[in-house]
Amino acid sequence: MTSPSPLALARELLAILDRDEGRLQRIDNYIRGKHDDPYMPPQADDEYKLLAKRSVSNWMPLLVGTPAQALYVDGFRPGSPSDGLPQASSSKSPQWEHWQRSRLDARQAAVYRGALGFGHSFVLTEKTRKGVVSKGLSAKKTAALYEDPANDDEPYAALTILTKPKDETKGKARMWDGTYEYAVTYESKRDPEKVVVRRLKKHGASECPVTRFAANVDLEGRTTGVVEPMIPIQNRINQTIFDLLVAQTYASVKVRTVTGMAPPTYMDMVDEAGNVTTDPEQAVRVQPRLDESGNPIPLPINHNARRFLFAEDPDVKFGSLDETPLGGFIESIDMSIRHLSAISQTPPHHLLGQIANLSAEALEAAETALSRMVAEFRSAFGEAWERVFRLAAELDGDVSSAEDFRGEVQWRDMESRSLAKSADALGKLKELLGIPARGLWKRVPGITQTEYELWEEMAEEEDSVRQLAGALRRATPEAGAPPAPREAVAA
Repeated sequence: MTSPSPLALARELLAILDRDEGRLQRIDNYIRGKHDDPYMPPQADDEYKLLAKRSVSNWMPLLVGTPAQALYVDGFRPGSPSDGLPQASSSKSPQWEHWQRSRLDARQAAVYRGALGFGHSFVLTEKTRKGVVSKGLSAKKTAALYEDPANDDEPYAALTILTKPKDETKGKARMWDGTYEYAVTYESKRDPEKVVVRRLKKHGASECPVTRFAANVDLEGRTTGVVEPMIPIQNRINQTIFDLLVAQTYASVKVRTVTGMAPPTYMDMVDEAGNVTTDPEQAVRVQPRLDESGNPIPLPINHNARRFLFAEDPDVKFGSLDETPLGGFIESIDMSIRHLSAISQTPPHHLLGQIANLSAEALEAAETALSRMVAEFRSAFGEAWERVFRLAAELDGDVSSAEDFRGEVQWRDMESRSLAKSADALGKLKELLGIPARGLWKRVPGITQTEYELWEEMAEEEDSVRQLAGALRRATPEAGAPPAPREAVAA
């Protein structure tokens, strides 16, 4: 089978971006709070439209941010090619130097949020003037081709858009295959005839240097994030809140009614010629002011909670119409949010803010589903980071690290646990199971790789001082101790 030409690859990748543009843009709109309008009657006025805008309650950033905030790479433990056992992670390893050079401590969050929002994101690893660095690429601008998209880690081609076409200026893109990097220009993603591809250079890796970070991939190769399945429930919440605002605006207060009494009207003074006058001396009678239809114009009634209504006619009756109860709307919103919590595996107290009177065991049980989801994301994203490290090592000329498939990413423990409980549990592990104390240091909540290495250095210094003190103590006799007996010498 002959490999497709670079021009054919560029056309296919641009066609993929064009095909997915509408779906990804809709996901992006929902993340940014630009939701579909709730249903309104065709004759809705400006007030209705204003209530529709205010009814948007955007839960999507919380669904993305909750698992993303639990994902934080804090180290990389390379494998040992000699004995097959993993080495201790170190902040001075070539892999971690590449991580720091790429400033991925801060930039890794954008990669996770893109993958969780759109279903996938990408990371490009390349040589620059500062050395080998990696950076994230957006799913809205980047596409990749796989022979088996469900199981392959490495694509055979990838393209990312740099600038879009505007007026007479063509759009620009970068493309990579297994050997070369290309510059691509195009006038429209739907016009393959105007695509131009120019080879630039060898990128230096043995495979395409773009790595996919997929939140969830099925056996068809389709990627799904946490936002798209939740759009129907988000729309339901917005619709219910809109109905609540309409009821609150128009029917949430009692309506006062009065029967058997005509409202007061505007009265005009009229002279003998029948003309309206403002001079009381010329006025001969008073008549109601009429509108264009010939009906009397009523005076506005200034009524509020401090005013008291009364009438002289005994046949006048006052009454009221009850307000619309809002409890049903509030319960419906609460139910929809609970559905959102269950389907998205987000703890309900993260969405509802109801954490009062919850024990530590109840909170831990509520976050069990979230912990399982985060563990799944860590497995998927960890494999992707390991490929990034291997690519960086290959571009850096480190052959052993480039072939290291035993290395693994170290994730920081982001769960909020009591330090006292953790210390008690670690102490029991040491006493009951005989686990060395140093082997439990990584289990201390919130410890970083730098702190861990500092503890090791301090422990080695203390061991050296302790050994030196012991040697001096053994070599120096204590005060008041009897001198050591001399051996008898034969005469």
